[in-house]
Order: sequence, then C-alpha cells, then structure tokens
Amino acid sequence: MTVHLKPIPYVEDWAEPSPRFLRKGLPPAPELPLERIFAPQWATWIRDAAEAKSAPPDYVMAGLLATAGAAIGNTRWVSPWAGWSEPPILWTMLIGAPSSNKSPGLDAVLSPLKELERDMRKQAEADLAEWSERVEVAKIAQSAWKEATKAALKAGEDLPPKPDEADPGQERHLPCLSVTDSTVERLGVILANQPRGTLMARDELAGWLMGMTRYAGGGSDRPFWLEAYGGRGYRVERMGREPLYIDRLSVGVTGSIQPDRLRSLLMKSDDDGLLARFLPIWPDPVPIMRPRSAPDDAFINRALGRLHDLQLMTDEYDQQRPWVLPFDEGAKDRLDAFRHDVRDWESGAEGLMLSYIGKLPGLTARIALILAHLDWVAMTCDQPHEIDAQTFSRAADLVEHYALPMARRAYAEASVSKVERAAMRLVEIIREHAWQRFTSRDVLRLDRAGLGTAAEVNPALQALEENHLLRSVEVQKNPRGGRPSRAFLVNPAVFNG
Repeated sequence: MTVHLKPIPYVEDWAEPSPRFLRKGLPPAPELPLERIFAPQWATWIRDAAEAKSAPPDYVMAGLLATAGAAIGNTRWVSPWAGWSEPPILWTMLIGAPSSNKSPGLDAVLSPLKELERDMRKQAEADLAEWSERVEVAKIAQSAWKEATKAALKAGEDLPPKPDEADPGQERHLPCLSVTDSTVERLGVILANQPRGTLMARDELAGWLMGMTRYAGGGSDRPFWLEAYGGRGYRVERMGREPLYIDRLSVGVTGSIQPDRLRSLLMKSDDDGLLARFLPIWPDPVPIMRPRSAPDDAFINRALGRLHDLQLMTDEYDQQRPWVLPFDEGAKDRLDAFRHDVRDWESGAEGLMLSYIGKLPGLTARIALILAHLDWVAMTCDQPHEIDAQTFSRAADLVEHYALPMARRAYAEASVSKVERAAMRLVEIIREHAWQRFTSRDVLRLDRAGLGTAAEVNPALQALEENHLLRSVEVQKNPRGGRPSRAFLVNPAVFNG
C-alpha cells in the first residue's frame, strides 16, 4: 500500500508551546523554614529528632503540629472575629517512598505521646478502681435507703434523706490520647467520654481513606470525618446501638502514604473536600548519615504533658466549652492581607488545589493557635490569651512559603482538569517512546490508565494541538479508496523543554 504524506513543516514554523504541558517530574520540594516559624527550642528539637531517625525534619514537624493540635483539642479554640472560630485540629499527610523514613519521623512524636498515655492511664486506673468500689457501696446504700423510704411511707413517718454514699460520683474513663484504627462507633464512645478530642495516627493512610465506604447498605464514614475536622456537633447512630451525641467532634489525623497510592487515591476520590483538609508533606529524602546529637526527650515529654494538662472551661450554665482566643487588631490586619493573597492564589486554580487554597485562612488561624501554645510550653511565659500579629505572621509564612508549594507538589496531577491530566500523561508517553510522529492507534495500543479509549485520547490530542505541542497531518491511503487518517507530528520542544 502506498502512503502519501503532506509536506512536513520546518521546525521554525512551530509556535511556542504552552509550558504547563512540558513540566518534567514533580515541582521542587520547598525548604522548611524552621528557624523562622518555631521557637528556638522547638527548631533544635525537630532537627535533632529528625537526625536521630534519619528522616527529613519535615516529617517530624508534620507529626508535631497534628499531635500538638489534638493535644490542645477542644480546650482552646481561636476566633479571628465574631462568627468565625476554629479548633486547633490539623490533618497531616506524610508522603514518600518506603525508604524515606516516614514512620520513624512520625514516631519521634508518637512515642513520647504513648509514654504519656501510659503514665496517665496508671493514675486513671487507680481512680477507676476507687470509683468502682464506691459504685458497690452506692448500690448497698441505695438499696438500704429505698427500704427505709418504703418503711417510712408505710408508717407515715418523715422520709429519710438520701445518704451521700448512694452517689458514687461521675464515672471514670481511661484516657485515649491516640488511636491507630477505630470504627466510628468506637471512636464515638471515646469522644463522648473525652470531650477534648483525640488523635488518629495511621502508619498507612490509603487503606483508611479508601475504606470509608465499607458498609453493604451504602453507608459511609466520610460525613463523620468531614465533621471531625471542624469540631462541630455530631450524632453517631448505627443500627442496633444507642445514639451518641458529641458536642464538638474534633479528631486530629496524621499518617503516611506512598506516592503511587496517593496518585491512585487522587484519581478515585470524590470531590467532597476530604483530601483538601490534609496538609501534604512530601520532602526530598535526606542523605544517609550517622546522627551527631540526640533529641531532648525530657523537653518533648514535658511539652506534651503541659498541653494535655489544659482543660475545658465550665460556663455559667455548668457546660464545658473551649476557651476561645481572639485575634488582636494587628493579627486581624495581617489576616485581611492574607485573605487577599488567597483570593489571588485561587485565580487559575482548579479541582483539589482550588478547594485546598480556599481552606487556607482557617488553616492558618489553626496553625497560629498551635504555635502560640508551642511557644508557651517551650518558654517561661504565660499561657496565651490572644493571637498577636507576630504569631499569625509566622503561621502565614509557613503556609505561603511551605504548605502551599508543598500542596502544589503533592496534588499536581489533581490540580488540573481531566483532559489536561491526560494530555500531560500523553506527553510523558511521547518522551518515553521518543515519538517524532505517531497516530492515535499507537497510543491506544499501550492501554495506559486515562488513555485507554478513544474518548480519552482524542480530547488529549486536541489539547496538545491547541497548545502547539502537536500538529496533525493527513495520511492518505491508496487513492483508489479508503478514508484518510491522521498522524501527529511532535514539536521538538517536547524533548527539549
């Protein structure tokens, strides 16, 4: 069969291609500005703990922010102004290959937390045993009082007062500072008995995120977790169980995930805002080296202990509620400027990145609240009573120069439309096979994810044509018959850009 091609244009005829389709690999990881953000004691501890674990300090920092936020929990909230309040709840996602030491970096914070919980449980177990003894005494006193009351009624005498021994006092519960795996029902019981909230620490987040729709009847845990980030009231109901009402559903989350699992998750996830609640942390691996110093264990133990000593306040109606820290005028002014920056960042953003950016003002207020309390436990100063401009500025610095670039790195594929994502993958395939000319059939034969059907391939080809990365030419078959087909010429900039 004779094939005739139209003349191939010279390279000089190519227009400048759109650079967003030429990006190779991940956006670079931003540098963690430890000394600008954290008190000197914390910056030193984070670096030493990371070095001891052969992990990037980013992972230790991510674990610390989520753990400290959950430790503060519902004891302290922040309110920039009336009508807007935020709990100190953060969700952090540690991203990296299996060899990047995500789990050891996280353990630098979780191990002291578990040690603190063991110590608190020892004291709580003694209180629980004492309370159980009072319960048994109360049963006897209650029974005797009822009999005496019956006798007095029968004899027409004055009723006996209920003895103090008949009241065992408020039921005691063992503290639960963190959970690794829990059903919504069990977590609801924990939070109903522990109003400050708790921390969910998962070594592998992917299974937890993808397992939220396990109920055969079509139920889902996602509504529970969407509320757990915001600290709102929530009613837990399951068939065959008594309903539980939680005044402020607050659960911090931290855990790790591998890049491939994250990509799979981004492709399958519903756009309900769940993933956008995470602070993704994806640093470059650190060089292999022997630690030169050890972290100050006493410092982290003391700090976590002081955070967990914070208590909810009791109002005039005898109801427990958070102590709400306001912004001072300087912090409000800084927040106004930051919100204008966020509006600028939203322009041009799509999908997950747009949802993530929209949550940055609230996230920054939460980080400011956590930083204020980390300062307090690290230095000899009074408990914070408000958020000042300097504290909010440090939080905004962390978000603008670290968290936002890190999210762009982690959510790069999910931050563009489905067609653009397919077009970028097609560019990767062109480079992989060094195609200078190809057909749509060549692409379909590879059966790659997102490019396995003509309905997926054709819009991607059109996008690359419109953005000057490809140029279509007709391939004319034998003149005696047959429809002409198309081939695509590749702009040399695809291989050089």
